[in-house]
Amino acid sequence: MHHLRCSLVFLLCLISITAQATATDSLNAFIKDARTVQAEFSQTLLDKSAQVIQESTGTMLFERPGKFRWIYKTPYEQLIVGDGEKVWFYDEDLNQVTVRQLDIAIGSSPAALLAGNSAIEENFEIAELGLQNQIEWLEAIPKTSESSFEFIQLGFSPDGTLQLMVLRDTFGQTTLLTFTELKQNINLPADTFTFAPPDDADVISD
Repeated sequence: MHHLRCSLVFLLCLISITAQATATDSLNAFIKDARTVQAEFSQTLLDKSAQVIQESTGTMLFERPGKFRWIYKTPYEQLIVGDGEKVWFYDEDLNQVTVRQLDIAIGSSPAALLAGNSAIEENFEIAELGLQNQIEWLEAIPKTSESSFEFIQLGFSPDGTLQLMVLRDTFGQTTLLTFTELKQNINLPADTFTFAPPDDADVISD
């Protein structure tokens, strides 16, 4: 009985180690192998009391390193474009454009974070959360106090596909992202990651 108990404990340890390696392996493979990505997303913003503030949907596209197009379709049309050097935030309703340097935005934008080559592991401490409901989870905690996030969690399916992203900002708000129809290494038009502000737009540079 004692040997059986020890064997079970050893087996559980092996399972735990295997599960812990899976999420990190999926992250590394995602960063290394996914040159381009296109996916639909749904996003839910929660306040610090876990009450829903806003729900939105859209399309995400990116090309490493540092190029991305994050399109909000509902409830308001907004656009975030990273051209590899700058990040353009365009609010269509306000006709306002905010411009930031990519190295600044990468710490505050999930789009910039996902499109980086190794920014997650360079700027965040990685911790394994294990398997939950057939999703392998890991948590990324910023190494610098200047980040706008307290933590970021990434959830991968058993085949290594990114499915979920959870972000807690320094104001206590939580953003939940669910990705569907994710396609990797597809050809994207050359102008996907370029943006020219409308002539009458109010342009603000941070």
